[in-house]
Amino acid sequence: MWDYNDTVKDHFLNPRNVGEIENPDGVGEIGNLRCGDALKLYIKVDKSDGEERISDIKFQTFGCASAIAAASALTEIAKGMTVEEAVQTTNQDIVEYLGGLPAAKIHCSVMGAEALHAAIADYRGEEPQAPSADEKIICECFEITEKQIRDAVFCNNLTTAEQVTNYTKAGGACGTCIPEIERIIGEVLTEKAAIRSDSVPENERDAKIRQVLEEEIAPELGVHGGGLQLVAIEGDKVIVVMQGACAMCSNLQTTVNDFVEKKLREKVDENIVVEVGG
Repeated sequence: MWDYNDTVKDHFLNPRNVGEIENPDGVGEIGNLRCGDALKLYIKVDKSDGEERISDIKFQTFGCASAIAAASALTEIAKGMTVEEAVQTTNQDIVEYLGGLPAAKIHCSVMGAEALHAAIADYRGEEPQAPSADEKIICECFEITEKQIRDAVFCNNLTTAEQVTNYTKAGGACGTCIPEIERIIGEVLTEKAAIRSDSVPENERDAKIRQVLEEEIAPELGVHGGGLQLVAIEGDKVIVVMQGACAMCSNLQTTVNDFVEKKLREKVDENIVVEVGG
């Protein structure tokens, strides 16, 4: 059973703003019954004070306790906001309002934020952005595209397939798409590392970490058909993506802890902790 806090329980047992608005100014629908969660959000916008302000908001949902609680919290957050303020609402705002959600239920807050954004887009007369015909489906079970996964990884700093599942549901059923999810994570984190390295000057310690990885650790892994890519250095935390044989090895964590991390501690700083980002 999920460990829900009292605020989540309250919004589940006593959800606010449930129902339908007649003649709404905007409607947002997210999810479908096939994946087990569906949310429909209605908004009414008041312009009497010279601003576009959400005067009423209601929801209908089919889902678990977290889905109901997240939708209820969202309506309380958004009611009274200007449309410009509301469109900036993120899933993290919902999670914080509720005082936290179980990791495996974060996707419920994501669905709520997306429903609000969809309702605002409908109010503004914007056409919903349908996936292009050539957009690759990664998770067939829940019809999650590569772009959706890339966006989730990039915007939420996700580093594991489990986190991607928590945010998008991708990989949460049969699991056959997990290798593809891990590939995407590695690519996105590498792209972010390149962006970071272009914009942030590297200090002497970080340069030493990079040097040891590139000149000592990677070549030794390469002898056995493996490799690694530096993704980010965040204080004492060094995030890497394992490649080649290392990515598929059942002893991956042992390699990271007993070789990569140990070598960096010996050569650079004994406080370094190495994490695998994909």
